[in-house]
Amino acid sequence: LRKQARQLENELDLKLVSFSKLCTSYSHSSARDGGRDSSDTTPLLNGSSQDRMFETMAIEIEQLLARLTGVNDKMAEYTNSAGVPSLNAALMHTLQRHRDILQDYTHEFHKTKANFMAVRERENLMGSVRKDIESYKSGSGVNNRRTELFLKEHDHLR
Repeated sequence: LRKQARQLENELDLKLVSFSKLCTSYSHSSARDGGRDSSDTTPLLNGSSQDRMFETMAIEIEQLLARLTGVNDKMAEYTNSAGVPSLNAALMHTLQRHRDILQDYTHEFHKTKANFMAVRERENLMGSVRKDIESYKSGSGVNNRRTELFLKEHDHLR
């Protein structure tokens, strides 16, 4: 069980690092755009394949967390069984360490996912605002030109 737990923890660690890189690369790429090139027609995460990658990675990590929880529960059952020798203190320490690792990974996953969702929501909101501004500018382009000419003529008259 300890070997299984360590394997799952190592796998989770790698997945969480990849997940974090995916989420931070999205926030950096959207911040670099500066707002001019990004609009509602630009897909999130630079393409639907990366959006699916985010969803897939999130599901994989949740499954790994569930499996690690199951292994930890099995270790707890073994520790609490009556036939365990007096090495109970060492076993309890090991079990507590694995539980702490699981809790850390779960917390990190939820924090990364929440940060990503906040950035994504903000980008959606800002994208719709940019779209409204651009549609206003382009929709009244002729009127803006006329207004500009009238203002210019007004300044000349003054």
